[in-house]
Amino acid sequence: MNNPCNTDLFDRALIFATEAHHGTERRGKGYPYIIHPMEAVTIVASITNDPEMLAAAVLHDTVEDTDVTIEQINELFGKRVAILVENETAPKLKELSWRQRKEAQVLKLKNAPYDSKVVAMGDKLSNMRGIATDYRRIGDKLWLRFHAPNGKSDIEWYYRSLAEALSDLADLYPYIEYVWLLEETFGKK
Repeated sequence: MNNPCNTDLFDRALIFATEAHHGTERRGKGYPYIIHPMEAVTIVASITNDPEMLAAAVLHDTVEDTDVTIEQINELFGKRVAILVENETAPKLKELSWRQRKEAQVLKLKNAPYDSKVVAMGDKLSNMRGIATDYRRIGDKLWLRFHAPNGKSDIEWYYRSLAEALSDLADLYPYIEYVWLLEETFGKK
């Protein structure tokens, strides 16, 4: 029998995220979007059992990719969860170029507290796993899926920049896996 665990916050976050992402597909994957936040939270759970960090991991894309606001996250899940989600949310600055938006996101993560970096690691490793798998499967056709103007070179720059921004986590296995997949996909630098 499993040990008791208070999962109230996480359960509410999971239901909320599932409803927020309802009816959406993970780009280029053909499966429900919620699979990605579930993988991200599984990665975070390999690092910590902190309920607020787990809730933030499953909620990490709700503000960026749905109509959910950071104020709703704060009201429903508390200030710390809202801060963790906010630190993982890419800036919605349409007047900036793709590169400028990604630079802002990388800088935000570089300056974020450790717990925010752990939540981000769940997301970024999940993304890198998908990129590496798809690259093995379909090769350079993969880069057409992204909105990056220079395709593969932009994606490589972005994911290498994220590795640098999250280097405080270098002693954790998810970070090590991230770098390994980065090098497998783009080569060693």
